[in-house]
Amino acid sequence: FEIQRILAGKRPKAFLLENVKQLQGHNKGDTLKTIINILQGKNAQDIPTDIPMSNDARSALSQRLNYWVDYKVLRAADFGVPQNRERIFIVGFDRDYFKDVDFDKLFSWPEAPKEKTRLGDILLTRKELNELEKVHGKDFYTISDKLWIGHKKRKEEHKNKGNGFGYSLFNENSSYVNTISARYYKDGSEILIDQASLGKNPRKLTPRECARLQGFPEEFIIDAVSHGQIYKQFGNSVCVKVIEAVAGNMITALNRATDLMEEKNKVA
Repeated sequence: FEIQRILAGKRPKAFLLENVKQLQGHNKGDTLKTIINILQGKNAQDIPTDIPMSNDARSALSQRLNYWVDYKVLRAADFGVPQNRERIFIVGFDRDYFKDVDFDKLFSWPEAPKEKTRLGDILLTRKELNELEKVHGKDFYTISDKLWIGHKKRKEEHKNKGNGFGYSLFNENSSYVNTISARYYKDGSEILIDQASLGKNPRKLTPRECARLQGFPEEFIIDAVSHGQIYKQFGNSVCVKVIEAVAGNMITALNRATDLMEEKNKVA
């Protein structure tokens, strides 16, 4: 409802949406199909009368949108960051504004450079980690014996059941890691960094490493909130490098569409 309401009320010339890859298969694909149809204006969303909302919101939701829409699943690791994060991206351009403009010809998805990635490229050096631990405490990011024992026990239980659930261990030579999630702050199980060579339990990623894993620049300030909130926010974040690539192609398409509109107006 909210995306439809905002688009109807603000009528941006273009938009970019992101969601989990599983949206493609949700309800046998019907959910995504419904979303695309609403964005294209093929369907108007029926709002149940028992859902409380303002008259303005209800009016906006009753309007038919008219966007050219396309979608694609993109993987962060293909854009230079060592994270196997796959997300579906939905791009739209306003056909009411760009009348008779063929975005099938103007917009194309970015070609993923598919650079080789290495986890060690985003990890702090041992010296940097030691400096950080002077602030937060020795082995601050190293998981406790109790947590490590619990991780190993649960992984063994899952293995006995025939599935692959459980913690995941990586080192500096790993090509990429699993998708970081908003729950990472709880136990770090999806991405643990091996410290066996140091005689220590594995550790969690630091906030700065999480920022790098999502493609944020080094000057990005990360200590404005608590550690828990930092991990949650980076887990919910989009990968900056993927967004840059898609947005760059969108800007190119918008500029070309604007030029076509101006040429058309001159002729008229």
